[in-house]
Amino acid sequence: MTYILLTGSSRGIGKAAREALEARGLTVIGHATKGDGTREIAADFTDPLAAQALWERALEISGGEIAALVNNAGLFAANPLDGSDIEWLDGWEDTLRINLTAAAQLSRFAVRHWQERGTGGRLVHVASRAAYRGDSPAHWHYAAAKGGMVAMHKTIARAYASEGIFSFAITPGFVDTAMAGDYLESRGGAGLLADIPLGRVAEPEEIAAVIAFCALDAPASMTGAVIDANGASFVR
Repeated sequence: MTYILLTGSSRGIGKAAREALEARGLTVIGHATKGDGTREIAADFTDPLAAQALWERALEISGGEIAALVNNAGLFAANPLDGSDIEWLDGWEDTLRINLTAAAQLSRFAVRHWQERGTGGRLVHVASRAAYRGDSPAHWHYAAAKGGMVAMHKTIARAYASEGIFSFAITPGFVDTAMAGDYLESRGGAGLLADIPLGRVAEPEEIAAVIAFCALDAPASMTGAVIDANGASFVR
């Protein structure tokens, strides 16, 4: 039995990814901020100890062998420039901890796990096109966190490829989830689609297909790759 730890698995991209991975015969250990204890382990990443607790519980469930980690959990919340100093700082710290620091903690645990076992493994990081093109004036923190995730991913790929530890990153644009829907509405609704040559936002199942490819099928030579999935709204 092959186990994969997937964060943020209860909705949106994470839910679709879980279904795609399970359809391939994988056993997915899910995570949510308020998990139900069966399909998702509860872990609130604003707590610095939560990532370690999640990893240790996942190891228990898997019998000590996790083949891949998908860092998908994220927070996308506006942080207006004219907010109070403490509110603005709190917004930064929560967003960076959930989107970047917790992913870094889990990645560290995974790399050390695979090194100790000598088995190799795969990391998949769900970042954002914001890592490259930035985001709205109220989302400095989100763009910075996703930029950090991409830089972390590249560092991991370069450092551990020789040990069979491979890292992949995905940079979606807008995806048809509740989170993206709220943002689209706040930025003018359908008019924002004019910036997407494809003419629509991505479906969660499309991003899930890329996640499954990276976790299972991508050749070793692709380690370090960043895969764009944004309808050509940003091309590099």
